[in-house]
Amino acid sequence: MSSSALTPGAAPAVEGAAVRGGRPGIALAIIATVQLMVLLDASVVTIALPKIQSDLGFSATDLAWVMNAYTLTFGGLLLLGGRSGDILGHRRIFFWGVIIFTIASLLGGLATSGGLLLAARALQGVGAALAAPGSLALIATSYEDGPARNRAISVFSAVAGSGLVLGLILGGVLTSLSWRWVLFINVPIGVIVAIVTPRFVLEPRRHPGKFDLTGALSSTIGMSALVYGFIRASAAGWSDVQTIVSFVAAVVLLAVFLLTETRVSQPIMPLRLFAQRNRAASYALTLVLPATMFGVFFFLTQFLQEVLGFGPVAAGVAFLPLALTQMAAAGAAPALFPKVGAKAVMVTGTLLITAGVIWLTRLTEDSGFASGVLGPMLLFGIGVGLTFMPMNMIILSGLPEEDSGAASGLLQAMLQVGGSLGLAILVAVFGHAIRDEAAKPPVGATPDDQAAHVLSHGISTAFYGGLGFTLLAALIAVLAVHKVRLATGGKPVSAL
Repeated sequence: MSSSALTPGAAPAVEGAAVRGGRPGIALAIIATVQLMVLLDASVVTIALPKIQSDLGFSATDLAWVMNAYTLTFGGLLLLGGRSGDILGHRRIFFWGVIIFTIASLLGGLATSGGLLLAARALQGVGAALAAPGSLALIATSYEDGPARNRAISVFSAVAGSGLVLGLILGGVLTSLSWRWVLFINVPIGVIVAIVTPRFVLEPRRHPGKFDLTGALSSTIGMSALVYGFIRASAAGWSDVQTIVSFVAAVVLLAVFLLTETRVSQPIMPLRLFAQRNRAASYALTLVLPATMFGVFFFLTQFLQEVLGFGPVAAGVAFLPLALTQMAAAGAAPALFPKVGAKAVMVTGTLLITAGVIWLTRLTEDSGFASGVLGPMLLFGIGVGLTFMPMNMIILSGLPEEDSGAASGLLQAMLQVGGSLGLAILVAVFGHAIRDEAAKPPVGATPDDQAAHVLSHGISTAFYGGLGFTLLAALIAVLAVHKVRLATGGKPVSAL
């Protein structure tokens, strides 16, 4: 291999368009692997948290930061990562994001204190924010607009959509060895990806310009403050001083961000991305649906282990039906577009998700896996697969090349911020429900029965909040999305 092949920005020429060809299937596998890795890390530590707490001495409150340190930096820096790819080259930023993520994973696995682990998790978030935003832009470079690109996006959506679920499964298996392996597993994968990326992933055309530093700082700090405010509120209450200060700072900074984006010549988030109705609706869905998705994974993990008595491995494997149905539905979605249209597929998906959440509101301490969990998982998996694939397709379709990084970064930011905010809201609902239920124990109940009852009641109540999010998603799909069909040439067109 030549030295130029090892340099992420070596070819093609900076100002020239990338030439499609080579082996796009290998490029897709590389891109999807990285997307899976960075999304998986948002959930892979969930089942390992009790062992991490025991080994590194975290308090029950501080333990949440093992997850939040990653999601805050990931979600907060995504827009900056997307814009960096537009200016410096998506493959180059993708490459260095993988390098940073891999090093951070190694450091996290070697951490000997809670502070070192949190620093490593935050650094992982930085790497993920650089690697993830350019994913769709790199796919667009490898595949021409049409059936081939739609199939590639289908594969990408299936892998990305299953990342959180597979994280739970993998986390259970690896935790049985050591919690450190949930971080170490990224190291060999990251090394291999870093070696093969320059050879097989094409570099899209760069668009030299200026960084919107005001927009980058205000969006990053503003989104982080907003997420922190909800996280703080779930633990310390809505009247807590830090909670109030966080929300005020978020409102001010995000207002500055939006004002900045209307005035600068090269914004970090071009507001024209929302000018096309279907794309704007797809972004709204990307914000709303993860609010429930993160809650389903978080609460069902507790229900399986604390109420049904599943061990870590069994709890992780229990999510396999959800992952398999999600991947199958995402793979089948493109074949449905010419027959019924993308809108019908999206509406069906959101309604199936809603039906699954309605079922979950019926959970009690007497519910079994087959009667109370498996059915909702199957509905949820099919619904997510049918919804997210056309959402990704619509966001990418007809996009100006110079906006591809910003569009992809915004999609990832919506996913992370929506999930983090939604989970914080559902946890607040859960906390209120369990406090109320614990104050009125049933007569004659054993402590274990009472604990299972309180937990189940809190979880089912939280899912009522999740139901509100999914109903909103269904309304957006029905009312805001225009009909989208595949034309004879295979390109998605909007039928008004």
